Amino acid sequence: MGPLVPFIIGNEFNLIIALIAGIGFGFVLEQAGFSSTKKLVGLFYGYDFTVLKVFFTGGVTAMIGVLWFGHMGILDLSLIYINPTFLVSALVGGAIMGLGFIIGGFCPGTSVCAAAIGKLDGLAFVFGSALGVLVFAEGYPLFEKIYTAEAWGPVLMNEQLGMSKIVFAFILTAFAFTAFYFTRRIENRVNKIETRFEKKKIIAYSSAIAFAFLVLSVVAFLPDSESRMESKIAKALEKQDFTTVMVPADKLADQIVNNYYKINVIDVRDSAAFNAYHLPFAINIPLNKMGESQWKKILNQKYKTNYFYADDILLAEKAYLTATYSGKADNHILTQSGLEFRNMYTNLLAPGPDAGKNEINTYNFRKKAASDMATLVEALKNSTQPIQVKTSKVKGGC
Repeated sequence: MGPLVPFIIGNEFNLIIALIAGIGFGFVLEQAGFSSTKKLVGLFYGYDFTVLKVFFTGGVTAMIGVLWFGHMGILDLSLIYINPTFLVSALVGGAIMGLGFIIGGFCPGTSVCAAAIGKLDGLAFVFGSALGVLVFAEGYPLFEKIYTAEAWGPVLMNEQLGMSKIVFAFILTAFAFTAFYFTRRIENRVNKIETRFEKKKIIAYSSAIAFAFLVLSVVAFLPDSESRMESKIAKALEKQDFTTVMVPADKLADQIVNNYYKINVIDVRDSAAFNAYHLPFAINIPLNKMGESQWKKILNQKYKTNYFYADDILLAEKAYLTATYSGKADNHILTQSGLEFRNMYTNLLAPGPDAGKNEINTYNFRKKAASDMATLVEALKNSTQPIQVKTSKVKGGC
């Protein structure tokens, strides 16, 4: 269900949405005629290429959609799970499934579709599939060497062919439309139907081709969301006045002591610098990872104020702009660097004998604030640890 769950739809609705999607998928399969063995095996005999057309259309549509959403920054392509390739078992399993497809007239998915509307051959095929799964599971030690032979890991066709995703997408899309044309001619020849292309169908077919290649062209030639964000930030850095959003260390220390539950202190340095030293209750969100989905809740929340800091003020300013353009939270920048904050509160030096009243008052405030922050950190140890948001690859398939 990713990326809908958990970033758009809550986890509690995961199974409900999956059930609705599953029912919808089954309905579409049945309406497409995939509960009929005659239509399904027509692919092998040349009189009906509906299976090829439907799955090619689904595959190309999904491919273009994934590339588009990735380009727009809606979908993190790195989170998409790629099924590992075991070459020998894939070839053996494919041969067994293909043979079963020809003999039985169903693949596993379409057999369930047929069984759902009460077809006995579909029920028999589902029973046979379940029996095969049981035999494989119980006899796994016998099949293990075959199953795990030639483990290639997650394989992408474009990488195997030595080309980019977008080039492969253009080639596959062109191949799909070409296949649609020639399979139509084969169907008509086998069924002894005169090949005619009506004007409306030509327009519809041409429009589909044009739209598919238009979307791919946008992905190929227009800047992606990350590039657009970098350009927007670069322009803003030249004109932006950060005076109104700069917060001195003493004010932030006061917020940490008295309102730690109302703020997010965000360290945008790399993890090594963060682990060496960080402010109390700080969250480590490196600047180059701020665009990841896991941090959207922090950037979009309206209940806490975000305070960004780094050892380089320019880095903190970039983080502020990224957060401002990416979300709706109230954002501020720590005037001092993380190291300066450390020297002001951790390595605090007592004032000399000739110190003035303001210097003494500042020292007393910082000494007490440092003590209070240390007490809070000890009392709320779990809260002082960096937030670990684990991401998992989206698994799925047919």
